[in-house]
Amino acid sequence: MAPSLFAFVLACVIVEVTPGPNMAWLAALSLSRGWRTGLAAVAGVALGLSAYGIAAALGVAAIIENSPFLYQTLRWGGVAYLLWLAWDAWSTADDIRSEGEVEDADQRASAFRRGLITNLLNPKAAVFYVAMLPEFVNVAAGNVATQTLTLSVIYVAIATAIHTLIVLLAGSVRGLIEQSGQMKIVRRILALALVGVAIWLAWATTS
Repeated sequence: MAPSLFAFVLACVIVEVTPGPNMAWLAALSLSRGWRTGLAAVAGVALGLSAYGIAAALGVAAIIENSPFLYQTLRWGGVAYLLWLAWDAWSTADDIRSEGEVEDADQRASAFRRGLITNLLNPKAAVFYVAMLPEFVNVAAGNVATQTLTLSVIYVAIATAIHTLIVLLAGSVRGLIEQSGQMKIVRRILALALVGVAIWLAWATTS
């Protein structure tokens, strides 16, 4: 069991360090709005991933993957939402405020909601739980649902740790960018990066 668990942990790390929607958006958000807002988004992302973990244990994730309509709805919903986030970042690039001014309760609540929605609309999350996680479930040991939930908790913990690191790293260079007076340019570059991520998601989730 130990080698299998180690392999699962390694697989989760590889999946999460691979550039994707969460990494790009969290970095962009933390650079433009600060690390506290970024951590609020991380909490939303964790909740979204946890929801898919519960769905996988109940068999809902498999239904999503095997239903072309549901899968495509999530797929294009996720792409559209990323494009909206990119437009929001581009259109508010002139809104340059200090970290203390932007990191209020409303800002963090909005980041949390966006993190949650982004992951609920990410079909790759459902595919992970259906295509990869079952490979590490020992059916002979019984309690498949319990095993699935346990592995889901491990995955969410690893993802959250990596996302937190991304946020803290991005937040640490925020002050330097502000001092250089290049925040507007950086925010618009990150907005274009989100467009690229949306296009990549549309291509990568083609079934």
